[in-house]
Amino acid sequence: MALAPKPLCYPYPFSLLNPTLTKFHTVKPTFIICKSTQFYAPEPDGAGPAAPTRGDIFLERHLSLETSTTVLSENKETKKKKKNKEKGLKVSSYIIHSCYGCGAPLQTSECDAPGYVDPETYNLKKKHRQLRTVLCGRCRLLSHGHMITAVGGNGGYSGGKQFVTAEELREKLSHLRHEKALIVKLVDIVDFNGSFLAHVRDLAGANPIILVVTKVDLLPKGTDLNCVGDWVVEATMKKRLNVLSVHLTSSKSLVGIAGVVSEIQKEKKARDVYILGSANVGKSAFINAVLKMMSYKDPVAAAARKYKPIQSAVPGTTLGPIQIDAFLGGGKLYDTPGVHLHHRQAAVIHSEDLPALAPQSRIRGRSFPNPQLALDKLTADRLRSNGLNGLSIFWGGLVRVDVMKVLPETLLTFYGPKSLQIHIVPTEEADEFYQKEVGVLLTPPTGKQKLDNWMGLETKRELQIKYEDFERPACDVAISGLGWISVEPVSQLLRTSDSSEGETVEELSLLVHVPKPVEIFVRPPLPIGKAGGECYQYRELTEKEMDVRPKWYF
Repeated sequence: MALAPKPLCYPYPFSLLNPTLTKFHTVKPTFIICKSTQFYAPEPDGAGPAAPTRGDIFLERHLSLETSTTVLSENKETKKKKKNKEKGLKVSSYIIHSCYGCGAPLQTSECDAPGYVDPETYNLKKKHRQLRTVLCGRCRLLSHGHMITAVGGNGGYSGGKQFVTAEELREKLSHLRHEKALIVKLVDIVDFNGSFLAHVRDLAGANPIILVVTKVDLLPKGTDLNCVGDWVVEATMKKRLNVLSVHLTSSKSLVGIAGVVSEIQKEKKARDVYILGSANVGKSAFINAVLKMMSYKDPVAAAARKYKPIQSAVPGTTLGPIQIDAFLGGGKLYDTPGVHLHHRQAAVIHSEDLPALAPQSRIRGRSFPNPQLALDKLTADRLRSNGLNGLSIFWGGLVRVDVMKVLPETLLTFYGPKSLQIHIVPTEEADEFYQKEVGVLLTPPTGKQKLDNWMGLETKRELQIKYEDFERPACDVAISGLGWISVEPVSQLLRTSDSSEGETVEELSLLVHVPKPVEIFVRPPLPIGKAGGECYQYRELTEKEMDVRPKWYF
């Protein structure tokens, strides 16, 4: 009878965190153990459908950075307080949760900083494992209308305390370009050029983009959204982005939201969805509208509405990525921090003046010359004899337009917040008028303390505007973060029987003053109102352009 072979003896399992072999039960075999510098990472929590998504990894990476920072700071405090043996803190057991309203890590040390929670409340919620349902103190104040900023630095705000810089917020989005994701990019129609994110490819990478144009309910009555949609697509094609479709929406009235939800469900394909846009473009309001629309058919989205991101008029409300379980079939929806842009008006004024820049209702154009405007005798005589030539128009304390050479019937129409008053003075008196009235008649800025740090209108840009047709507006002069000025060479309202169509003025000349570093854009006129739709001309497209051109919906 053959003898059974002896069973092989294996070593006990070794720890991934301490990869050293334990004792063997065999008799002194010789082993050569090679030391390696490789870091042994634990296996993922699952495989296949149970494996963590890219979005989970993205959020975990963000929270792990906050965790390590907190643990290191607490270790330093422990060393100062106790010189005896240190009590080890395990990173793996120290989990930081974020405020579901703004994404800031929860903390109990700085009461005026983002993410602060009363220690008693924090401990109670932690005991019952309910930290995911905690709203920080800053978000509670924001939800009640308080203007509390937290973002400073390049593109941040000069007023209020600054706990995070605009660069740090952008860094939290740096991993996004390496993810396989669906990007929903938001643009404000009132500040289309200023909020478009010129370098969006640096954030989104090659990921497909659904372009959502927000706040269309603020456009004047009678606006033909077909014309606006075509205008947006024309502007977007020049950016050469991977745009799947364009949607005109209003988060307030839910116009166009159903179309965006349908497009997301169609293009998601098991990928996570990231909402991307500049600060105060309306990302949180858009997410709330999407969850509301989805909740009618999706119980997961209905449950997510209970703990939705906070929305406020303060740019920079969201300070960290917020993960939302919004889809029944898997995948996550992420609200991301707004990208703060240094060239917008919001970056140069005090935080208390920010509400003045946000239109609260439909914008209405204010045209000049205006026969109903009360003016002094000298200015009124100039308007009657030579139109706007030689006059300066102040738009609050933020914009000054010197009219250098225009036709007598040229009309300038200002579209933006109603709270910014407009004043007209002769150009030779403009400097003295501004020095005297800034902070008084010309607001914002307001308040003596803010005026002490106000640098004035340092940037000047001379515009030479060519026009081809007397019947149509020549262009828009868009002021980043504020609104735009429509330039109409010969207004139908001002035209008379002896109108000067034969004038030799081939270009309109304007000199625009704004604070540094606010940008000025000259663009094709946005077709708004009934007259805008009648004047708008659709461009003839080739078959190739039709194939690559994204569709627009509303």
